[in-house]
Amino acid sequence: MLKKLLILTAVVGAAALIVKKVKASSDERALWHEATTSPDLR
Repeated sequence: MLKKLLILTAVVGAAALIVKKVKASSDERALWHEATTSPDLR
């Protein structure tokens, strides 16, 4: 039982790290897009 709980905790932790990394990558890509596109001056 303890082994299953430990494995489950490890899987959830890894999933949380992956989600955090993907979100950070997406945020940085959006920031670069905003910084490198010309402003709409209409």
